[in-house]
Amino acid sequence: MFDGVARRYDIMNDLLSLGQTKRWRKAATKVIAPVPGMKILDLAAGTGASSRPLADAGAELFPLDFSAGMLEAGRKRHPDLHFTLGDALNIPFEADTFDLTTISFGLRNTNDVDKALREALRVTKPGGRLVIVEFSHPTNKVFRNIYMKYLMATLPKIARKLSSNPDAYIYLAQSIQAWPTQSELAEKVSAAGWKESTWSNLTFGIVAIHTAVKAAA
Repeated sequence: MFDGVARRYDIMNDLLSLGQTKRWRKAATKVIAPVPGMKILDLAAGTGASSRPLADAGAELFPLDFSAGMLEAGRKRHPDLHFTLGDALNIPFEADTFDLTTISFGLRNTNDVDKALREALRVTKPGGRLVIVEFSHPTNKVFRNIYMKYLMATLPKIARKLSSNPDAYIYLAQSIQAWPTQSELAEKVSAAGWKESTWSNLTFGIVAIHTAVKAAA
């Protein structure tokens, strides 16, 4: 599915989010606070849009994705980034390797969220951090109803007109609707073994940034 939308994926995301995608990535970069020498694993990195600002700050980036098509598009756009084909449920790196593990808009697409969180914990160094950027649930009831109507009715219509694979965006809408709330996801993060699991909302809760820490050795 993602192979089929790789070429125009970033453009479509900007259109369908009404231009909010870049703002969300800036907020995530600020939370991650990349510095030279920082070793970061970017899971579900896709075309590298989430990795680019981290690498530009001097961090050592390891973008990983399950979709060969997304990685092919990423390598064309960011030839200096070392993309790796791999599964978030079976990360091809040794334990305690990364200072920080992050995943943007990809945890929702794994077949086993709990296992993905445990794998992220395994490869992160003791004392290292987890940063998840993911669609979530608006906290205001009136706005949530408006948003869900857009998500389930308007977004698929736009995708049918603009995308060569509208089914991918219909899946996107359905997966967001079925996704856990902010507090439910925070509980899953804690259950996977992470400590200090918390979150902050962006754009009234359409997106949430979840953070946690791996216990020091």
